[in-house]
Amino acid sequence: MAAVKAQGIECPFIREGDDLARIVEDSIAIASRDNLFSLKDKDIIGITESVVARAYGRYITVDDIAESILSIFGTNEHIILVNPIYSRNRFSMILRGIARAASSITIVMPPFDEVGNPSGENPFTGIDIKKYYETICREEQCLISFVEDTKEVFRHENVKVLYCGLHNYENYRIPYQSSGDIVCTLADICKDVSPDFGVLGTNKADGERLKLYPSKGLCQEFCKVVQHRLKERFNADVIVCIYGDGCFKDPVGGIWEFADPITMPGYTNPEYIEGTPNEVKLKFVIDEGLTDDEIKDIIRKHKSADRDKTRNVSLGTTPRICRDLLASLMDLISGSGDRKTPVVLVQGYFD
Repeated sequence: MAAVKAQGIECPFIREGDDLARIVEDSIAIASRDNLFSLKDKDIIGITESVVARAYGRYITVDDIAESILSIFGTNEHIILVNPIYSRNRFSMILRGIARAASSITIVMPPFDEVGNPSGENPFTGIDIKKYYETICREEQCLISFVEDTKEVFRHENVKVLYCGLHNYENYRIPYQSSGDIVCTLADICKDVSPDFGVLGTNKADGERLKLYPSKGLCQEFCKVVQHRLKERFNADVIVCIYGDGCFKDPVGGIWEFADPITMPGYTNPEYIEGTPNEVKLKFVIDEGLTDDEIKDIIRKHKSADRDKTRNVSLGTTPRICRDLLASLMDLISGSGDRKTPVVLVQGYFD
């Protein structure tokens, strides 16, 4: 059984309008020559969603957000924002667009957001997020107030609510209107240009622009193009995916590093990516005093048997979907700084 290997593929700086598929292909060719590896069937090529969105010009502006807010809620309204992420990069620009359209805002801010950021001063950045949000609203001439519990704002009639959660938004994604209430989610904002996710997963690009999380359709088509090109050039049936944030929780800061709506907006070969690892928990067989041959025989039988019948030897292995495991691995390999490795090669994972 081959060991799993993962490495970042260095690429040139990627800008809007670049032929990203060609860049990925050429960068892998250079890396394979320099690092003496060759592509094989079932190798996995991951490309971070950020460069896909950038190359394809997936941007919106603060004014775009403001226009979408006006079309849903109307003019000169008081809007209640429920459970936003406490982030300068991820939410401040969205807030600016909302504040540009509303007369006043109430933000429901529990002590911690859903990924673990504190509602007050962040111990790592030193930024007091409430003061930061107040500054944004003041600059947009919008009144702002804060509460910790939704009960304090839903006692009134005719409320205008924007649910800002990242991952359970489908429970609120309507938008619907009942008894004068209007409720929608970040996935409903700017749907005309981002039908899958709205402004979920956006990142600050500059003072007035945000980079969108790329759509499923765009990512699926791009993955097929890259897969075809790599087949033509390297004669290997590789698996291609687009990955976003991984799913790990930082043990020091207590932050769950998952601020995108999903881990992978596009991929080929769903029969692999959507599966779960079929593994034997080795400690349960090694500690029984079995020989190497006996352990190998158990592994062989486990791989070929029905999973329901082999659950006893895999006891303790947390069931996870491969796409989430791979996204975490790739996100950690590529990083979010200046490594210049927005492409990640994983070998041996599905051998």
